[in-house]
Amino acid sequence: MKILKGDNVLVISGKDRAKTGKVLRAIPGEERVVVEGVNIAKKSQKPRQQGQKGQIISLPKSISVSNVKLICPKCGKAARVGYKVAGAGAERKVLRVCKKCSAEI
Repeated sequence: MKILKGDNVLVISGKDRAKTGKVLRAIPGEERVVVEGVNIAKKSQKPRQQGQKGQIISLPKSISVSNVKLICPKCGKAARVGYKVAGAGAERKVLRVCKKCSAEI
């Protein structure tokens, strides 16, 4: 998966289209991400102790990774992500690269 925890992303489809946020959690097995302030759902929570009131809490739910685009830290635009291999032989390192400005991410 090309989007990792801590990346800034732009939502490109769905009810929260055009919103930006930070990735709080990446779930590579399901190809989903949890983005801060996007796809908020309300959940009822029962009281845990006697005398305490129940409450409604807001939780960010996951969205498909295909519905977000990474925002390049250098050019500030939403761009596709590519890979670049640095080094030769056994000491190769795979780097994420912005497809618009060719900067390392």
